[in-house]
Amino acid sequence: MKSEDIARLAGVSRSTVSRVINNYPNVPEETRAKVLKIIEEYNYEPNTSARILAGKSNNTIGLFVISISENDGPSKIYQSAYYSTFINTVVDAANTVGYYVLVHTIYSGKDYAKISQSFMQKRISGGILVGNEKDSDAIKKIAKLGYPIGIVDYDVREIEKNKLNNSGVIVVNSADFEGTVEALNHLIKLGHRDIGIITGRMGTYSGKERYRAYEYVLKENGIEVKPEFILKGEFLKKNAYDEVKKLIHSKKLPTALFACNDDMAIAAMEVFMDEGIRVPEDISIIGFDNIPMASHVKPALSTVKVPVYDMVTRATEALINNIEHGTKTFSNFTYPVEFINRDTCAPRRTDK
Repeated sequence: MKSEDIARLAGVSRSTVSRVINNYPNVPEETRAKVLKIIEEYNYEPNTSARILAGKSNNTIGLFVISISENDGPSKIYQSAYYSTFINTVVDAANTVGYYVLVHTIYSGKDYAKISQSFMQKRISGGILVGNEKDSDAIKKIAKLGYPIGIVDYDVREIEKNKLNNSGVIVVNSADFEGTVEALNHLIKLGHRDIGIITGRMGTYSGKERYRAYEYVLKENGIEVKPEFILKGEFLKKNAYDEVKKLIHSKKLPTALFACNDDMAIAAMEVFMDEGIRVPEDISIIGFDNIPMASHVKPALSTVKVPVYDMVTRATEALINNIEHGTKTFSNFTYPVEFINRDTCAPRRTDK
């Protein structure tokens, strides 16, 4: 099939098809969607180079950083220490074996089209997705089309549920549930019974697992889960800052607080410092991820260490291996985490 055929089927000019294939911005979204639909239906391969037509890799992978939340602005990814480490690691691991990386940000449901467009336009040979929302049809669609993808932070049960076992998808996770359990048990051993949580995005696998572990540990220890101590942080520093402010103004504080990432824990510490609430004397805090800043703040943050470098390196190397060898077998890796006890936890005060 030629581009003329695509143009005829889509009811547009050949030049419009060319502009869509080359991702020019001056194409109406409705027209772009119509052309891409035809390209996908007929499995059209744009004539970008003889190498690609021969079915060979173009030595480029896409990194799609997904952060969808109703209250977020478009700069949030670049304010995240976790995502910065992730991006740098993918680039380093890919460059080591002669691959380039195109970084894309996904801020809304419609942005998911960037992923399929990058594949169909032959700009990338494989993709890595991080921060995925559970109910995204885009991931299932891409996997079923046979494109090589690696996914970090994804529920492997979705693979079985959607019959993607033979799709060549790579899933890499950390043991978030177990790490959260260990952190919360540490607080309970210190005598804490009023334990709050700053949640992550509940549409993500990591956000769900960390909150699920919170409920599990409290119930296992006969501790009431108090709605007023559940703060909706969405993995964002600003959300955490605002939520902790509200908590303080409510005049009822927990004696300990578990934050689902370090950025939110550090934001909480800033609020407490501003309000004259001492950490850990008045309230204990634990974060998650062990970002570089965690060991440098004062007091140094107790946290759960996630081996981000190892996880991302494995995802990148496995993806490139699949691209090079045409592998179509599902693979799943889960990395252990480690609780790091620093200076933000103390025994519960007896007068509390």
